[in-house]
Amino acid sequence: MADVEQQKVVSLDRGLFFVSYKSADDLASPPRVTVVPTRGHEERMALIMHPDATEPTLWEPNAGLMVRVNTPGMLQIQVEPMRPGGSRAAMVRIEPIQSGRAPLAAQGESAAVHANVAVDGIKILGHVAGRGDVVVASNAWIAGPTAPSRIEGIALEWQEKPAGLDIRYAVQFPIGQAGSGKMVLLGTYAGTRGRALPITGVVLQISGAGGFEFVAEATFLNAPTLRALGKRVVLSGPTGREPLVGIRIGINRLAAPDNIVVPAKPSPKPVGSSRVRVFRSRARQESSIG
Repeated sequence: MADVEQQKVVSLDRGLFFVSYKSADDLASPPRVTVVPTRGHEERMALIMHPDATEPTLWEPNAGLMVRVNTPGMLQIQVEPMRPGGSRAAMVRIEPIQSGRAPLAAQGESAAVHANVAVDGIKILGHVAGRGDVVVASNAWIAGPTAPSRIEGIALEWQEKPAGLDIRYAVQFPIGQAGSGKMVLLGTYAGTRGRALPITGVVLQISGAGGFEFVAEATFLNAPTLRALGKRVVLSGPTGREPLVGIRIGINRLAAPDNIVVPAKPSPKPVGSSRVRVFRSRARQESSIG
């Protein structure tokens, strides 16, 4: 059977990002990683490569390049084996590079006002299979590692939300389900009830007034717990098909690097960050390649 390249599309906000080839299963003949804007998004971003590089291809672990995103767009990561029947297992990490922050005095009165806003008034609703609607405070688990149960919908409430702050979120369903990935406004229920339809991913986004970020943890069936920080975070299991069985959501006043996903607990295998995961073909999972 002919080799099939592994491909992942990543959504990037405006900013500067470092794309690094962290590791590969086959170090003797590692797969090559090609980084390009998706078709139609070429004008939204620029790739900054090593002076000796002629194409945006990372040939081995520890190689990397920069991506300067002027307008939010989609980046495509392709992993291809170096030889017929070769490994296609590689870990790629995308990390935002921050430009720093101006001193508080230079940020104007709005920054001082937002610094005093209480974030403990946030409420999170989750529709849990067999239990119905469960409402918790910020940073509290719905289901979770100690009591995992299928979550079929979520909603966020924040009555004291600062003016000018925009919060949206979405849930993802198994392939083919209507409404999957549709962003909704604060206070809107995203999900289903009474259909036994699992959530396989959660997207949280905060914009507008500065100084706030999401901090979230999620547990997917038979997968490590993930912790995410940033103004936009995306949570899903290793394959994107695992049901959500626990979630904890909060909002911090001080923003951290966007789109970072790390394991909340030590994992025996390396776990990538952002929205890029280890690329593994089904054949690789089912049998070892010599």
